[in-house]
Amino acid sequence: MAADAALAVSGHLVGSNAHLEGVSFDSRTIKPGQLFVPIIDQRDGHDFIADALSRGAGAYLTSRAPQGRTAISVHDTGKSLLKLGSWARARLDIKLQNRVVAITGSVGKTSTKDFVASALATALRTHANEQSFNNDFGLPITILNAPDDVEALVVEMGMRGFGEIARLCEVARPRIGIVTAVSNAHTQRVGSIEGVTRAKRELVDSLQSDDVAILNADDPNVLSMRRATHALVLTFGESDSASVRMMSCEIDQRGCAVAKVQTPWGDVKLAMNIPGRHMAHNALAALCVAGVLKLDIVRAAEAISKSSISPSRMQVRKLKNGAVVLDDSYNANPASMRAALETLATVSGSRRIAFCGLMAELAEPSEEHLAIASIAKQNRIELVAVETDLYGVKQTSFSQARQVLADLGEGDLVLVKGSKVAGLVRLCDGLDGDGLQDGGV
Repeated sequence: MAADAALAVSGHLVGSNAHLEGVSFDSRTIKPGQLFVPIIDQRDGHDFIADALSRGAGAYLTSRAPQGRTAISVHDTGKSLLKLGSWARARLDIKLQNRVVAITGSVGKTSTKDFVASALATALRTHANEQSFNNDFGLPITILNAPDDVEALVVEMGMRGFGEIARLCEVARPRIGIVTAVSNAHTQRVGSIEGVTRAKRELVDSLQSDDVAILNADDPNVLSMRRATHALVLTFGESDSASVRMMSCEIDQRGCAVAKVQTPWGDVKLAMNIPGRHMAHNALAALCVAGVLKLDIVRAAEAISKSSISPSRMQVRKLKNGAVVLDDSYNANPASMRAALETLATVSGSRRIAFCGLMAELAEPSEEHLAIASIAKQNRIELVAVETDLYGVKQTSFSQARQVLADLGEGDLVLVKGSKVAGLVRLCDGLDGDGLQDGGV
């Protein structure tokens, strides 16, 4: 009820009480009966309250003068959303028990989240964040929109500065924490790779002695975090010391990994449906979660192998002209760009082209972009630099890049990747043919 939400955020209810079902901060996605939370970010969400009400919002938060109907007056809508998330998490505590999984890392967060959710769904009613809802807005929304009968919660935690993950942990109160990797992402904001490590470590810092930290055994920066937590530590990777260890890995002609994995709960096989060796590596973390929660490890491995992941993350798309695209355009940093190029090099095809956009928020942008251009050259991949000259090749405009894509044909393989600000997620729009299933190169 709106009155309960007002009490949870120490707000003032204006207008009649209302039954609420779910929460959204985007007026375009409002469903009848949802609470609308106007966020002040690049735009002021208060400007869209009328739109949210016209779409059936049951009530709205506001730090401005109420605009009629049912409103909850607060000092700060963003902080109030975090309070609402904490309130919802507390209400779900008995149902969730120890089945709250949080995932962070410089790369692999979203795919790992999707794999964990697939594994848990074999036995539990599982709720996970949509897309990359992993910040102060997305994480509480994820918790608030969990169904009443939820048994497991999987949340992703992004990092754009010190203290953000710690704040998200206060809301989500994870019982299992996964750190996928530490690399040069957001170094402009935290100064160095050491700063990234410190910021990501906030997740394992938050865990208690009866919780579980799941760490990448192949990443020294991640593995060092075992000294910072009181939780039980499990590791995953190819290292001899890994708790869940990839014993062998082959790449098929689609670029997908087939791996044999040794776990404390029995040996299993992963036959991934998503291109990229790194996808099998991320899947190891999901197997750790399944084992910790005493799920059938074979069923979990089968579910992970068949899993699809969020759009524009190594998503296979076929263009009308016959070219096949690995759409990894949602975001990029040097580590994820390197993995994507190496994946492109393994897929069968007559010609390989990478449409690369800016990698943002790097402390040493020129050096990092030139290193990626060198990797492309080593793998005989043509690099098309879209609206940036940092790769050391001629800059191509967005419209020119679309024309190059349109002129490709059967047998051509394409990677599309760049940071979110590069906007390459729109590059293939309208050029799609019938489409392919994930992994269907």
